[in-house]
Amino acid sequence: MDMPTILVSVTAGLALGVVVMAMISKAGLNRDQIKAAKILEDATIKAENTVKQAILDGRTQTHELKIAAEKEIKERKAEVADMENKLLRRENNLNMRDETLTQKEQQLDLKNNQLTKKMSELDEMEKKLQAKIDVQVVELERVAAMSTNEARKELFDIVEKRMEKEVVAYIKEKEEEAKSVADEKARNIIALSIQRIAQDESIDRTVSVVALPSEEMKGRIIGREGRNIKSIEQATGVDLIIDDTPETITVSCFDPVRREIARIALETLIRDGRIQPGRIEEVVNKVRNEIENNIQKVGEDTIFKLGIGKMSREIVHLVGRLKYRYSYGQNALQHSMEVARIAGMMAAELGLNQNLAKRAGLLHDIGKALDTEAEGSHVELGYKFCKKHGENEIVLNAIQSHHGEVAPTSIIAILVQAADTLSAARPGARYEALQNYINRLEELEKISKSFEGVDSCYAIQAGREVRVIVQPDKVDDIASAKLARDIRDKIESDLTYPGQIKVTVIREVRASELAK
Repeated sequence: MDMPTILVSVTAGLALGVVVMAMISKAGLNRDQIKAAKILEDATIKAENTVKQAILDGRTQTHELKIAAEKEIKERKAEVADMENKLLRRENNLNMRDETLTQKEQQLDLKNNQLTKKMSELDEMEKKLQAKIDVQVVELERVAAMSTNEARKELFDIVEKRMEKEVVAYIKEKEEEAKSVADEKARNIIALSIQRIAQDESIDRTVSVVALPSEEMKGRIIGREGRNIKSIEQATGVDLIIDDTPETITVSCFDPVRREIARIALETLIRDGRIQPGRIEEVVNKVRNEIENNIQKVGEDTIFKLGIGKMSREIVHLVGRLKYRYSYGQNALQHSMEVARIAGMMAAELGLNQNLAKRAGLLHDIGKALDTEAEGSHVELGYKFCKKHGENEIVLNAIQSHHGEVAPTSIIAILVQAADTLSAARPGARYEALQNYINRLEELEKISKSFEGVDSCYAIQAGREVRVIVQPDKVDDIASAKLARDIRDKIESDLTYPGQIKVTVIREVRASELAK
């Protein structure tokens, strides 16, 4: 191949290559443009979405802020309204107080004016009365030729007689008014008095005293953080009072058996010297067993001494418990034995069953061994317990009727009533001697009879009331009230007595005519 041909071929090839390269380059540029346009389009869409989301978020936040602001405004408005209401109520209260104070001031001014007016009237009446008295004095001195002192005495007697009825009527009216006004206060005073008296009486009857060898022993009984005294109280069921008096311990409990167990246990622990919870429980259990055995033995010995015969073990135990029970200072077991013996003697004299009478007499107060453990009177408790354990109907009726709550159905029940009265009322049996009681009744009647116009008088209700019968032609209704007050004052000044004594003055007027 010649040279020109080669050059032409090379040139054509180069030209074709350039054309091909140009076509390839153009195709790549088109792809890049398409890609760039796609990227631009995606970016535009994303930007638009971002702007829309931002707008939406902004609107949401704006709405939330608006709601929060409205809520806060409402709360502030509610607080303001509440404060306004409070201020309004306070203002109303102040206005009401102001009106009340104004009314009270007006009432006080009115009362003050009335009082001033009454004082003026009294002064005027006093001046008039003094003028009349002066006239009476001059007249008396002129007519009777009396001295000034004699005239004054005569005038005072006249005035006293005229004013006596008015004064008594006035006092009676004021007393009735005071009674009606002070009724509530009287109830409170009486309630407090009864409460105090009952408390003192309970303390006197429900405590025992244990002597201590030294004050050091008191600390040992209390123990660290009070554990010993707590152990004693829990084991015995009593209350220990330590700080009231030096070198003594007071044992307080309504149950006399528990109190006796605690007393003996304390004395045993003090002698032994070993005081700690374990030892306390041991000693208390030992003493309790000894007391229970002693109670049973006392009951059996009592029944053996009286010769009553077989009796339920539970009832025998209660008879033994009466050894630790007292009534008005009289031992219940000794009293029951005494009633049994007296009732038995009377039954023997009448030809009745002596053993049954003794049995009824012994068991008539058996409920007193139960009244610290159950509710109800000793009569009711004793009746139920003996009925439960199969006692005779005559014995049961004697228990029920010995205080008159139930009518007696047998002569033995009546004998038990009489024996109970004899045992309790005999001199020295209880705190107050019978003779002192009789003397007080006689003194009451003597004081009442010492006043003019009294026809007769009677002391009743065991000396808690005296009834005075007056002569109606000498003592009128108004004077009766004055007489009752005078008798009351004399009784208060001359007699010493427990409780209260009521004075009742009776004035009876009868008018009768005979029809023909």
